[in-house]
Amino acid sequence: MPPRHQPLRVASALACVVLGLGLIGGAATGSWLTGDSAAEPAARDTFATARGLWHNVPVDTLFPRTLAGDGAGPGGADREWTRIGVAPDSGCADTLDPLLLGTLRPVGCVRVLRATYVDATSTGVTTVGLVFTQADALAMETLRTRFRDENLAERADLMPRTFPVKGTVAGGFGDAQRASWTVNVLTETPVVVFAVSGFADGRKVTTPQPVDKAMAKGATTAPAQSGLGHEAKGIADRIERGLRKTVSARTATPQ
Repeated sequence: MPPRHQPLRVASALACVVLGLGLIGGAATGSWLTGDSAAEPAARDTFATARGLWHNVPVDTLFPRTLAGDGAGPGGADREWTRIGVAPDSGCADTLDPLLLGTLRPVGCVRVLRATYVDATSTGVTTVGLVFTQADALAMETLRTRFRDENLAERADLMPRTFPVKGTVAGGFGDAQRASWTVNVLTETPVVVFAVSGFADGRKVTTPQPVDKAMAKGATTAPAQSGLGHEAKGIADRIERGLRKTVSARTATPQ
């Protein structure tokens, strides 16, 4: 082939490459602008699955009869908790404090599930709860950011309510007995996890503390010295892990 034709062939090839890259880039840009990504359907499936767990998963899955708290106590001591009661699934207005309910209103509370546990020594009781919402990932992320920026999880007026269980050591576990608490807004599922702990003997607590303060080194308050911050944190963490595991198992794609 005569040499003078080669520049034309090279230019044509380069034009095709540029055009191809432009088409690929345009397609990618279009998908970013429209939100048409492979991750979004998966996220929607995860949220839809998690939102329905409150009525289609056995209670023993969400709230196991026993919880192992390896290293969950003060100083890394092991803990073990036994479930002593499960509340009937309920609406939000009758279960959550009005101020906490108002704080969660942007995500649309749907249902609240609660259970109460006692530790192996029968000295501490803890109510743990799952608040199922109507929100999508963005709304949950927004709420989580607000909780973090405004330190809402540390406000005593937003402390979750207890679930006393008649005829058990938690029979007298009411608002006045609350000692330590935690509230965690999840972002990969439409659920808020909370836990609140107190003494099993029904004593009143005048200075309740959020778990971070009750678990702080050198803390000398009653909730701190009794390990009730560790109780609330340990139980909430394990219920949360179980929830994540259940959601993951139900949304896993067959290999």
